[in-house]
Amino acid sequence: MNTKKVWLVTGASKGLGLTLVKKLLFNGYRVAATSRYVQLLTDEVGSKSEWFLPLEMNLVDSENVKEAVAKCVAHFGQIDVVVNNAGFGLIGTLEELSDAEVKTNFDVNVFGSLNVIRHAAPYLRQQKSGYIFNIASVGGYSGGFPGFGIYCATKFAVAGFTEGLAEEMKDFAVHVSVVYPGYFRTDFLTGGSAKTASNPIADYKSARASEQAHLNDINGNQPNDPEKAAEILIEISELQNPPVHLFLGKDAYTVAEQKIAAIQQTMAEYYDIGTSTAL
Repeated sequence: MNTKKVWLVTGASKGLGLTLVKKLLFNGYRVAATSRYVQLLTDEVGSKSEWFLPLEMNLVDSENVKEAVAKCVAHFGQIDVVVNNAGFGLIGTLEELSDAEVKTNFDVNVFGSLNVIRHAAPYLRQQKSGYIFNIASVGGYSGGFPGFGIYCATKFAVAGFTEGLAEEMKDFAVHVSVVYPGYFRTDFLTGGSAKTASNPIADYKSARASEQAHLNDINGNQPNDPEKAAEILIEISELQNPPVHLFLGKDAYTVAEQKIAAIQQTMAEYYDIGTSTAL
């Protein structure tokens, strides 16, 4: 492993991001880590050093992101791996979520990652090497979760622009992957990482049941280990030909396989109609 590589990890003060930062430092990598509240990073990881650079960064402020990326390069002299991990869950049906709630979720989960990519890409492009991981969710591959439609939509967007970015960066030998984690035992469903609709509508029984299941039953009982996820990301980053699509967790594989099978069945059933469009 090239332990001199510099990683930039967003949303690093808790959850998978924090686990990854600690794992990277333990393995001898140099790490710039971002959070809205830099004190949380220093409390968890330590102060600025030749190996670690904590950065306060507002994802939705393009100029602030540009400054943070520049600080990373100024401190370490380079940037090699970018992990767009920052984001939050939004629970609520499409009808009950307000325009402001939806926009905030897209601003952070989609446009925030785009800000990071926009300002990190020039460095990767010029050095003709690097890696970008965009952390989506299995909900970015299958949206069949009542009450999670908007959150899934943000992660579908991440998956979509990652596919395009992977093609665009090939000319510069920069690898790009979208990561679809299943349920990992982090604080994603607690501590402000998951928000609920301000004005819920009681008629949506299935959405309320799904919400309660996630917040009360799944939370704290997720089947996957974030330590192992961090190890996998490090391992994948060193591959010569890494995958564009990376599913993490048996549960993620199950959800993806169910969707693939359903689409294949539907395509077969409607083949004659669907292919009868030729002039």
